[in-house]
Amino acid sequence: MDKLMTVQKNGSTTNQNRFQDFPAWSSWIDAMFSNELPALMMSNFNTGMTLPKVNIRETADAYFVDMAVPGMRKEDFQIDLDNHVLSISSERSEEKQESGANFTRREYGYDSFKRTFTLPESIEENNIKATYQDGILSVHLPKKEEAKQTPARTITIS
Repeated sequence: MDKLMTVQKNGSTTNQNRFQDFPAWSSWIDAMFSNELPALMMSNFNTGMTLPKVNIRETADAYFVDMAVPGMRKEDFQIDLDNHVLSISSERSEEKQESGANFTRREYGYDSFKRTFTLPESIEENNIKATYQDGILSVHLPKKEEAKQTPARTITIS
């Protein structure tokens, strides 16, 4: 009696569906586009280094570009401004060497990235400043006086 199979209403046996524990093809495709593909699109194919994440925020008198780049030094960055285009880049190479009694191992590393941002004409380009602290590169982009937000006021009717 232990060799009996359960037959479903459509006539198929439960033993024939041996792949039921595997995800459907549509699940695999959905996972690829939601997980793996964005990471590939954000990577720098020349070096394998992913582009740093950036937050851009605005205050009443300035914009800030904050970039997460831990493990670097402020000397590793190149920040340029050309025709209202702000470019932030870094290029760094590293060489490690270990030696032992019967071996020598050398490893070379190379990291680079470049992010560019088109700035509005309302930026006071001569007063742009940058700081690097705790793995965050912050570029301060002050607004021109005429572009600064003024507080709301009430207008009286005459």
